[in-house]
Amino acid sequence: MKIVMIGAGNVATNIAKTLANIGETPVQIWSRTLASAETLANAVGTCATSDWNSVVKDADVYIVAVKDDAMLNVIDLLCAHCKHGVFVHTAGTMSMSMFTGKAEHYGVLYPMQTFSKQKEVDFRTVPCFVEASDKHTLDIIMELARLLSDNVRELAESERKWLHIAAVFSCNFANVCNAMAAQILERHGLSFDVMLPLLDETVAKLHRLHPREAQTGPASRGDVGVVSKHLAMLEDNKELSEVYSVLSNYILKNRE
Repeated sequence: MKIVMIGAGNVATNIAKTLANIGETPVQIWSRTLASAETLANAVGTCATSDWNSVVKDADVYIVAVKDDAMLNVIDLLCAHCKHGVFVHTAGTMSMSMFTGKAEHYGVLYPMQTFSKQKEVDFRTVPCFVEASDKHTLDIIMELARLLSDNVRELAESERKWLHIAAVFSCNFANVCNAMAAQILERHGLSFDVMLPLLDETVAKLHRLHPREAQTGPASRGDVGVVSKHLAMLEDNKELSEVYSVLSNYILKNRE
């Protein structure tokens, strides 16, 4: 496929590098800033631009991987300059209707994973969820997704949005709890490294057990005495106390 990557952030970087590794290097990287486009282009061996007038006009696929709040404006500008090909975005919560009236063939390729520029993921294991404007376009986006991943499925927007919410709970909220744990540890002269074996086992259990079955801790045991002691210790930090209280109450109410 002749692919143009629109964006040079975390998602775009991982997609572009994965494509390059399998011999499907994007023919061009566009980014709002030329420096960002050049950094990714140099990493995968292609060309860069920040000028809409110089974006390749005859690509088979344009992959829009930019921040959600910039996506509508980027799609407007992209489709004003490029009229042919398949246009896809990678966002979990954004509708493919953003392309309606601007492109003939369009859709979504949502890779459900946490990405960073500093660490490449094994994209073959990443669940990718696809939606398209028509059957022909679906076939093309499916082909693209299968170049990236062994775990590809079609999913309507209505369900993809719930998938994204679930991912926020499972990944983003879990990690902010780790950040709060790090805050507590560092305040008392301990490194967050001591948590890593605990976290590794927590995730490992989820490969075998439903999260409800894997839940442990004082609230899951109904040990309200320990919960009360912890809350007393956190009295000087209202935010941490509130989070601890809300989560503990949820566990207490929903424990088996």
